Amino acid sequence: MTTKVTLIPGDGIGPEVTRATVRLLDAAGAQIEWVEKAATAVVGRRQGETEMNPLVESIRETRVALKGPITTPVGVGNRSVNVALRRALNLYANLRPVKNMPGVKSRFQNVDLVIVRENTESLYSGLEHVVAPGVVESLKVITEVASTRIARFAFEYARRLGRRKITAVHKANIMKLSDGLFLDCIRKVAPEYPDIKHEELIVDNCSMQLVMRPETFDMLLLENLYGDILSDLCAGLVGGLGLVPGANIGDESSLFEAVHGSAPDIAGKNLANPTAMILSAILMLRHLEQHAAANRVEKAIQHVYLEGRHLTSDVGGKATTEEFTSAVIAALED
Repeated sequence: MTTKVTLIPGDGIGPEVTRATVRLLDAAGAQIEWVEKAATAVVGRRQGETEMNPLVESIRETRVALKGPITTPVGVGNRSVNVALRRALNLYANLRPVKNMPGVKSRFQNVDLVIVRENTESLYSGLEHVVAPGVVESLKVITEVASTRIARFAFEYARRLGRRKITAVHKANIMKLSDGLFLDCIRKVAPEYPDIKHEELIVDNCSMQLVMRPETFDMLLLENLYGDILSDLCAGLVGGLGLVPGANIGDESSLFEAVHGSAPDIAGKNLANPTAMILSAILMLRHLEQHAAANRVEKAIQHVYLEGRHLTSDVGGKATTEEFTSAVIAALED
């Protein structure tokens, strides 16, 4: 049965890696009808307000979206379109599997962990204002509802995928009320899942342990800002953001995305690596229960990396975006 999916090409290299992914999924027999929408930020009546009503409505209708990278201005300009989409659609769970890609050399070869990050609150929400000239206040909001919801999502996901341990990451030794509430909610949920080990780790210690012994981690459960930072750190353990997929899950809609930047310096040059976008699409196919197509794509991309003949320059090869994609499509037939 064909499923409608909202397709957001993004900007920079976004359209290139999106085209490559769509081409591959079509070749793999994915039953998808693409509904393409742009995500152009429009400044509203309030400074920094972002309106994306046609895009939001499309995702609400299809319930699933695949998104390429979108540039976010630093320090000025519109709000992050990525953050605005998550909030508008209440995509409360950010999911980032991090696993070594066969054939890619990195500092560690035994990484297989999943990051679950609360996606709607904490400092990352961007609730800030000028108190007085030269003084800015940012608000860190943690709620029992959101913390309990993300804890239950993490434990349910762990049980479904056969994961055995969840590490709750926090800074409750200093932020005793906000991070303390986050931890308390996790502690209340954990006993409902006696088959899954629950432990807690302060975020700075967790950062050190990740770069020393990443093989000791199974799943990480974090509030928004810590999750944003440590998910990029974990991507560095396996070769970078170009090799890691991402998903934003809500009760009504889900958005799957390449989590790397838009790389405007190489846009339009046929040099971009579409791997992260393809891996995100595999997550999407599994979410849609199109497991046969997901398995075909996953095996094909692993074959191309193991063979090592058609890799892009960011992973030590010389292939173009088109050449890499064609090689993966050819591997579908093996």
